[in-house]
Amino acid sequence: MTDHPANALDVRQDRHLIRPGAHSKRFVVANVTAPRATAARRRPPVNLAFVLDRSGSMSGQKLATAKQAIEEALGRLEADDRFSIVVYDDVVDVVFPSTPATPGARRAAADKLRDIDARGSTNLGEGWLRGCEQVAEHLGRDGVDRCLLLTDGLANVGITDPDSLTGHATALRARGVTTTTFGVGTTFDEGLLQALADAGGGHFYYIADAPQIRDAITSEVGEALEVTARGVALEVTARDDLRIEALTPHAVSGGGGRTSVALGDLVSGQTVEVVLRLSFPYGELGRDAGAIVALTDRDGLFAGSGAGAAEPARLTWTFADDRANDAQPRDPAVDRAVALVFAARARQEAVASNRVGDFTAAGRVMAATARRIRSYAGKDAELREIARVLEAEQGAYAAPMAESLRKQAHFASANALRSRDAMGHSRRDA
Repeated sequence: MTDHPANALDVRQDRHLIRPGAHSKRFVVANVTAPRATAARRRPPVNLAFVLDRSGSMSGQKLATAKQAIEEALGRLEADDRFSIVVYDDVVDVVFPSTPATPGARRAAADKLRDIDARGSTNLGEGWLRGCEQVAEHLGRDGVDRCLLLTDGLANVGITDPDSLTGHATALRARGVTTTTFGVGTTFDEGLLQALADAGGGHFYYIADAPQIRDAITSEVGEALEVTARGVALEVTARDDLRIEALTPHAVSGGGGRTSVALGDLVSGQTVEVVLRLSFPYGELGRDAGAIVALTDRDGLFAGSGAGAAEPARLTWTFADDRANDAQPRDPAVDRAVALVFAARARQEAVASNRVGDFTAAGRVMAATARRIRSYAGKDAELREIARVLEAEQGAYAAPMAESLRKQAHFASANALRSRDAMGHSRRDA
């Protein structure tokens, strides 16, 4: 059984009027809360692949801590779960093929882990794909199937093209295999690891130093063991000439009047905020345009009309003249959510410009975003504070930054966009 929150789906729109002679843009914020686990509910079995970088740069405490963290994670699994272990440098080895997580198998895997040493370069692509292969061979109808990739380096052997790797991640996700990535230190490519996790429907963790490896792996395995809603998505039904895009980094698909926004697997009590931007076609004065926002999942938890159902939200906008549009009230909660998204996106863009030495562009995007937020902030103290902080941070991005600070700034913004806390953990309903 699951304990469903009173409002599994809460949807708000920033304004209710649109212009008949212009392509009006309006924002919608959907807050989703996953059902909470109860003692009476049997959790879904997990099918995990641990893919570990053993290249030379991982030698010492990083590799030792990673092996210990994997061993501890195995100790949390039960006999109806599955696991596998893959290691790679320029050579890929399946240290432990996928097997049920019996006590004997976990002990044997721990013995194998202790013999792994650092060596060679980094064939990240093949190592990760080999781990996904282990998961894919044992997909379960009712389980959570995930590949966990940990690295401290760049993909410099085998498949190295980011588009090719993310394409594989997208295809694997469609088959049911999700990907979570962990980047350790300052020499990995956070853009690639973030893209793999986004395309693969998993999570990305930045690990500044070796001791944090245990927390990150423990958190991710713990979340896999607490999934209460699988394959969650927002389904938006509207006229087919209404353009819908997600400003938060959720995959959007569909068309012809039905748009799906993928949220992936959610854990007990997890909350996720999705920000959508809608671009309206021209219309006739006084006519209405509507949309229905519904919550779906792989197991039908939110369907129907019972206690666990998520009632669809029915939204309406009316084509009105310019005077009415200019005078209409705004929903401040939606404005704040949108401002925080634009602020996080600005910081990530500034990081990218800073890395290539374009400090002018880095400062410019921070200043422009702050001005944009101030343009509609009015007397709202929270909006004005978001703009003030961006202005205060502008100087830091407009000057050389240490790589560790760039990675931390990227990670903080990534977490803000994905409704995760500062350490990359899911946010939970109080």
